Amino acid sequence: MSEFYLPSGLPAPVAANDGLDAPYWEGLRAHQLIVQRCNSCHRHQWGPEWICHHCNSLDLGWSEVKGEAVLYSYQKIWHPVHPALKEATPYLVVLVQLPGADDIRMVGNLLGDPNQDVPIGARVEVVFEDHPDGEHPFTLAQWRLK
Repeated sequence: MSEFYLPSGLPAPVAANDGLDAPYWEGLRAHQLIVQRCNSCHRHQWGPEWICHHCNSLDLGWSEVKGEAVLYSYQKIWHPVHPALKEATPYLVVLVQLPGADDIRMVGNLLGDPNQDVPIGARVEVVFEDHPDGEHPFTLAQWRLK
């Protein structure tokens, strides 16, 4: 088995051109799950935006949150979205909800056997997967059942 959940050959994720999500990617490199948090109403939000989803403030910051979540939904992927994934299917993509961060939801891969039982409502935890080689080193937030 590869040291990575998904095979090599995929494009490295990078921050958007506007840099809005750069703190998220920098946090992952430091093994921290960082999400936006409004400095006015103190609510978390995901994905990154220029305005608070709750109070419309423009005063947004970033905050580390616990990498503990609840499995909200999942999909078993059979058709590769990139040629490098041709031999990696099936794999599991999950939507997780973070109760410690205003129930924001994030998407990621569920580690382990793609044929495992995936109980909705199960507790999951973040796993930081480092990809230090290449032109743009990066870290991914993956999820595993607790």
